[in-house]
Amino acid sequence: MSDHPLDTKGLQCPLPVLRARKAMKAIAVGDTLTVEATDPGSRKDFPAFCDATGNRLLSVEEVGGVLRFVIERLV
Repeated sequence: MSDHPLDTKGLQCPLPVLRARKAMKAIAVGDTLTVEATDPGSRKDFPAFCDATGNRLLSVEEVGGVLRFVIERLV
């Protein structure tokens, strides 16, 4: 299992999710994508994204105004 970072800091909705969707297609099933975002709307957008795509949101944390989402590709 590999982790792939994605920096979407400074981007506003819907760009963080759109970039994550593209990145998820490029990684293997079982790998994780770690997305860093500063858009406050991302806090609700990424759980909805995972529900809609069938992937698993493993963790969400906020450090210094940066939200970090770890998503496992399941499909």
